[in-house]
Amino acid sequence: MEGSIRCSANYVPVTPISFLERAAVAYRDNISVVFGDITYTWAQTHQRCIKLASSISQLGVCLSPRHVVAVLAPNVPAMYELHFAVPMSGAVLCTLNTRHDSEMVSTLLKQTEAKLVFVYYQLLDIAQAALEILSKTTTTTTTKLPLLVLISECGHPSPPHAKGTLTYEDLIAKGTLEFEVRRPKDELDPITISSTSGTTANPKSVIYSHRGVYLNALVSIILNEMRSMPVYLWCVPMFHCNGWCIPWSIAAQGGTNVCLSSVTAEAIFDNIFRHKVTHMGGAPTILNMIINSPLRKPLSGKVAVMTGGAPPPPDVIFKMENLGFNVTHAYGSTEAYGPAAINAWKPEWDNQPRDAKAKLKTRQGVRHVGMEDLDVKDPHTMKSVPADAKTIGEVMFRGNTVMCGYLKNLKATQEAFKGGWFRSGDMGVKHPDGYIELRDRSKDTIICGGESVSSIELEAVIFSHPAVFEASVVGRPDDYWGETPCAFVKLKEGCSATADEIILFCQNRLPPFMAPRTVLFADLPKTSTGKTQKFLLREKAKAMGSFFKKNISSL
Repeated sequence: MEGSIRCSANYVPVTPISFLERAAVAYRDNISVVFGDITYTWAQTHQRCIKLASSISQLGVCLSPRHVVAVLAPNVPAMYELHFAVPMSGAVLCTLNTRHDSEMVSTLLKQTEAKLVFVYYQLLDIAQAALEILSKTTTTTTTKLPLLVLISECGHPSPPHAKGTLTYEDLIAKGTLEFEVRRPKDELDPITISSTSGTTANPKSVIYSHRGVYLNALVSIILNEMRSMPVYLWCVPMFHCNGWCIPWSIAAQGGTNVCLSSVTAEAIFDNIFRHKVTHMGGAPTILNMIINSPLRKPLSGKVAVMTGGAPPPPDVIFKMENLGFNVTHAYGSTEAYGPAAINAWKPEWDNQPRDAKAKLKTRQGVRHVGMEDLDVKDPHTMKSVPADAKTIGEVMFRGNTVMCGYLKNLKATQEAFKGGWFRSGDMGVKHPDGYIELRDRSKDTIICGGESVSSIELEAVIFSHPAVFEASVVGRPDDYWGETPCAFVKLKEGCSATADEIILFCQNRLPPFMAPRTVLFADLPKTSTGKTQKFLLREKAKAMGSFFKKNISSL
């Protein structure tokens, strides 16, 4: 339009780095990070990040804005600071799953071509073994192994380490406050690489941009209904979708990050009361741990909890809210920077019966304010399914908070974006009010005698059994039916139940074909974010098939 120009006065590429810079002024003396007896203010956190960025730059890591700095650490202050310091240095942050073994860490370091890896002292053996594997698989003499930086326990001297090993606090001490922070030239420049959870197969590396992180951090403030200076308890791993982008959200609001290196019910309740926590997040397994803890007690004030990663059983939501937690159900994926949809609560639902309210809260809901579109489509025709709560299609979304793509995997990126939408792989329905509800992952739907069985629906019924602590359902190959539902169940401590009881319990509440034919009592394999690794359960059910000639079995 005539008279309109774009210049440095009215256009700056957005980046979450600006949140920290503002917090250092607006919330200068407020507590930014708490870890045990260690505390920092926003002014201190800002200075530490600048100095750390300076040292990273001096190591020659950031000769290119595409260079990667990896970190293998739990939710400790260093992990939080690296979310700012690495992009401030001009590099790209890669957060590694703390439950990966050395082989997988080595694979990801090689894939990302990381120049530097920060490692928490308790995970040093894994990192060193990964570097040893990497040294044996490196094909050229010119390729250098990443430099290793040791993160010691906060407030304690570094543990014994090889002479010449770099340490986290030494890098901060040697850094300079005069360092000129390197901001992105293009807001679509990469800021982080985050691995998918690996619930169905090996993880893929997802590329996030400064723009996407900036937007999703602001969206998270809205979704969590955060006022200024919230107190956030870190139960969500910061390596998972960069903690749903909330590290940057807390800086934007000048809040306090209460770090937990190990998540237990005791630590959760202790920190909630000690620090007057206002917000937290976690997968349904975290919520389940809270409601079943002998240490559980009603809260003195409301704590907002965002849960996601798997549909929470209605009974879990009800018991959490009885303790004083206000549970909000979000839905998304690593490819969507974490949450993509929110179960936006309607006031008229307040008058619903208890069970109906809990069931309503398990729906995945509607797109959040930062997502352009969310729909349930026929994956072949790309037409929207009817909003009848019955017709199943694939959940798809598109918008500015969708990944840039999978690192070094153009084929997978193109497949994921086929048709101009991100294909989640989740199967669901659309209700008449526009809210979506998952029925299953496409790989998790069980076809029994031509009938589709939703593992999510069956799991919710099994979980409502008073003796059940956790449940997961997969398909087990069957010569006659094709597949039959196979339930893996973990019982509550001190409780007992037989396979017959569980099956009868389901038969009394579901159509006969949906009830499990096999019940196996076992611990459920989990990702570090609390998601059940169903591909491992499917392998186990398939491998054990020849040993189970009867319909009912127990392990």
